[in-house]
Amino acid sequence: SMQCFPSLVLALSALLGALALLQLSLYLRVPSCYGKHEERLCRPRGRLPARCAWFLQELPSFLVPALLLALRSPPRLEPLGCRLLCCLFCWHYFYRTFIYPFFTRGRPFPLQLLFFGTLFCIYNGFLQGYYLIYCAEYPNDWCTDIRFTSGLLLFLLGMGINIHSDLLLRQLRKPGEVTYKIPQGGLFTYVSGANYFGEIVEWFGFAIATWSLPAFAFAFFTLCCIGPRAYHHHRYYLKTFTDYPKSRKALVPFVF
Repeated sequence: SMQCFPSLVLALSALLGALALLQLSLYLRVPSCYGKHEERLCRPRGRLPARCAWFLQELPSFLVPALLLALRSPPRLEPLGCRLLCCLFCWHYFYRTFIYPFFTRGRPFPLQLLFFGTLFCIYNGFLQGYYLIYCAEYPNDWCTDIRFTSGLLLFLLGMGINIHSDLLLRQLRKPGEVTYKIPQGGLFTYVSGANYFGEIVEWFGFAIATWSLPAFAFAFFTLCCIGPRAYHHHRYYLKTFTDYPKSRKALVPFVF
């Protein structure tokens, strides 16, 4: 039976934090080669259809924690707070794996990005799942702790913003279209990266509810990874559309 090694959790969390800083340094000035920035920056040799690519990339984040739970003896999570936290993580990736890909209308996905994205999902799926299933210790009343309740509310708010924003983006395109249009409605009224803002809020909510180093490292990685993406999307919209609302911010309403 697998055991908890706190030093492994610490090392993997520290590496995740270092990867976050690396992402920030690589993509703060130059956007990653995907979507609206792909043609201008690079021409990937191989691509997969977006639906297939998103499914393959996100699957390990759902599957790895499920396998870790199946390997645990006895196969259970205690107390209730710990069980709920693991369910939140898997719930997000169930949506990203089995629901989101079949509605997306994104462009074909570069194989290079798919490879690195899949590696990250294996890595992070293991880290979060291993910690919650084998290492986490919560009091029996963790469900009533202010950290859990406030974090849960932030998680649900962020997930709601993320899903709603993705829906608004999908509605911009008719089936088969790949052109870019100005997002309208919802939080897009205030920020260019409403979907990214929602996901960042979601994972910081998860980190607060979990109150763990692995979860905070993941939230920090999310901020460093998709924060710059929102910034570059914002600049793209401003340059491409002369009628783009000048009052919109890149990521955080009224601030940035």
